[in-house]
Amino acid sequence: MPTVDAAALLKGASLRVTRPRVAVLTTVADNPHTDIGAITSAVRRELGSVSTQAVYDVLRALTDAGLVRRIEPAGSPARFETRVGDNHHHLVCRRCGTVADVSCVVGRAPCLDIGHPHGFVLDEAEVTFWGICPDCLSSAE
Repeated sequence: MPTVDAAALLKGASLRVTRPRVAVLTTVADNPHTDIGAITSAVRRELGSVSTQAVYDVLRALTDAGLVRRIEPAGSPARFETRVGDNHHHLVCRRCGTVADVSCVVGRAPCLDIGHPHGFVLDEAEVTFWGICPDCLSSAE
């Protein structure tokens, strides 16, 4: 059972409701921090044939509409999530690549004070914390 009403979210964002858009949005909602390969595989299991380019196109439309957020931890393929608009950050495991959400670390956006912003109007900070996840720690013992 989907965790989101993808059709309602698409309509609310003034996007046409199509089977690929519903499948991609549902997949990302059910599997936060998923990469394009895993999203494409899941959508193919649900719909049958769909090109990787079609999935990229849907993700671009969903990202542009503010329904999906794209994150790119260093050394990792782009990943996608439906947690948008709250300026949260991420923890990334150096061994297995697991990604976990971290709420804003200092308060309201942009969460960090850089001192002199050189004339920029700041509205967001993207912070990635790196370490070793509990599963990797326990498997190393």
